[in-house]
Amino acid sequence: MATYKWSIDPSHSEVAFKVKHLMITTITGYFGKFTLDLETTSNDFNTAKNIAFKAEINSINTNDTQRDEHLKSADFFNAEAYRYLEFTGVKYVGIGDEAQLTGNLTIGNITKAITLQVLFGGIVVDSYGQTKAGFSLSGQLSRKEFGLTWDAVTEAGNIVVSDEVRISAEVQVIKKDIIL
Repeated sequence: MATYKWSIDPSHSEVAFKVKHLMITTITGYFGKFTLDLETTSNDFNTAKNIAFKAEINSINTNDTQRDEHLKSADFFNAEAYRYLEFTGVKYVGIGDEAQLTGNLTIGNITKAITLQVLFGGIVVDSYGQTKAGFSLSGQLSRKEFGLTWDAVTEAGNIVVSDEVRISAEVQVIKKDIIL
């Protein structure tokens, strides 16, 4: 049985996160550098295995340099000690265009299982003859469960940064190789 290798098309993909600031607005951040590789035994992604995602912590961008540097510091991601956050997919289960992807997310030295909701956009062959598949992913996590415990409270008692982090990704992968 043939195995197909798929890799991220970074120029047509994005990885984002959202947190509440002062519990009144939502701030969005992105990871600018990331990789994703996976394998399937057909064009049916229910056969997906060896799903490996990595995002470079130093590529974080929230459109505020001071906040970005704080997020990279030991108060949050500690980019000096941990260059990447990583997700290893364990199980992809879909019916039609909807699926759930369960895997292990590692931030710093903490690994926990999370489940992402997946919307499969389809498979096409682009004008260069490349076979591509598209996905929208979403989920949420508690940042404190991953050791991102920095907290501040305003004089009025408002929380500065919410514990809940919503994550989302728009992903295109390119079929690279067939392994027989």
